[in-house]
Amino acid sequence: MSHEITPKRKYELKKRADEMAKTHARITEAAIELHGTVGPSRTTMSAVAERAGVERRTLYRHFPTEADLFAACSTHYFASNPWPDFAGWRAIDDPQQRLERALDELYSYYERTEPMLSNVLRDAELVDSARDAVAPLNEYLNDAAEVLAAGRGARGRRRQLLMGGLRHALSFSTWRSLSGNGIGRSDAAKLATALVEATVDR
Repeated sequence: MSHEITPKRKYELKKRADEMAKTHARITEAAIELHGTVGPSRTTMSAVAERAGVERRTLYRHFPTEADLFAACSTHYFASNPWPDFAGWRAIDDPQQRLERALDELYSYYERTEPMLSNVLRDAELVDSARDAVAPLNEYLNDAAEVLAAGRGARGRRRQLLMGGLRHALSFSTWRSLSGNGIGRSDAAKLATALVEATVDR
């Protein structure tokens, strides 16, 4: 008895796989929309299913847990909204110029992604899955601080102060505080750079 898959069966399998992929993407995008509007802590699986136009059992077939859904949302969102590339920063030898350029680019990124990051970072203190979702961003900022500390020759306590100043300058909350007080992106980058430089010069 032949077990060869017929062309018709191949077509049916491909069509089903395509439909599954589209449903998967629709659910992920629905969850991202809700996270960006009401926030993760107020996003229920029922609300996601309704926004995506699927039944709850279909949602759970794709994402058995909220953690699975959050992970997919995080991966999809950050892939669609990539962070500034380190390559351009590394090409700048002067540490102060490098930092100002980096902050200007990062603050521009925060401007574009403010609604989503505000909600997710707020809810990271309330929802474990939200905290896991922002872990890649925190890792990126830690790596960014290392790139921006290069060439300064800081050691011991001086390096500890430098790294603390850099992480503060790079944080979303610092940008939001400055912009919330009417300070434009370029001036915000200059102010945060001056703070770090003052820390280094102590």
